[in-house]
Amino acid sequence: MIHRILTPERTLDGVHGASKKKILEFIAERISSDVPEINAKELFEALVARERLGTTGLGEGVAIPHCRCKACPSPIGLFIRLAEPVDFDSVDRKPVDLVFALIVPEGENQEHLEILKALAERFHSTTLLEKIRSASATELLYQFIAGDD
Repeated sequence: MIHRILTPERTLDGVHGASKKKILEFIAERISSDVPEINAKELFEALVARERLGTTGLGEGVAIPHCRCKACPSPIGLFIRLAEPVDFDSVDRKPVDLVFALIVPEGENQEHLEILKALAERFHSTTLLEKIRSASATELLYQFIAGDD
């Protein structure tokens, strides 16, 4: 399922983010540049609004910021391995170094939940997290996350 929403071009390594806000801004700008029909400012506001409902920091250094977006044509994923961990208000209070952003069209509630569940299950694997953190190339990051390993 993940390989349908994540592309190698939206799998990024070594991204610098000084704060959760800066990371959410980066996500919005990057997705907007890849999918021009999505407005970066509106997407950023939607991501921030979702974070206000409760943190998307799962723990173990992983966050899955997500939201619905009217202009989103189909579910979109973006993965970032941060250059340095950032406080993301995670449930375990540990900083985050792995971020998978998920943007889905409005009205895609069931698919949204199914993708979130698949992501949460995938990132619950200690073995996978070790592989991702030790991957020497962006191509390997994509393969591990998309399940092509």
